[in-house]
Amino acid sequence: MMKKTVLHLILLLGISFAITSCFTYTMTVGQGAQSGVETRQMNHYLIYGLAPIDVSNPTEMAGGAEDYEVTIQHTFVDGLLNAITFGIYTPTTTIVKK
Repeated sequence: MMKKTVLHLILLLGISFAITSCFTYTMTVGQGAQSGVETRQMNHYLIYGLAPIDVSNPTEMAGGAEDYEVTIQHTFVDGLLNAITFGIYTPTTTIVKK
């Protein structure tokens, strides 16, 4: 009986790790990325993203370019930091390609 419960718990944990993913949101401004120049900046949030501390500004990151692509993602490192702090600190990463 105890073996079966432990096996179910391990299976449940394995499935929950398998179905988690890093989210990515991409926006295209104008004609999108033209030169391939990339700028990255981290966004800092508290309490599972509810309280922003320092959030990047993609327009400033584009440096006046009219055509660029903005990607906001929760990378593996961001997820690791979130897990280590139990959701108290929840960073994301903004990438602007000109």
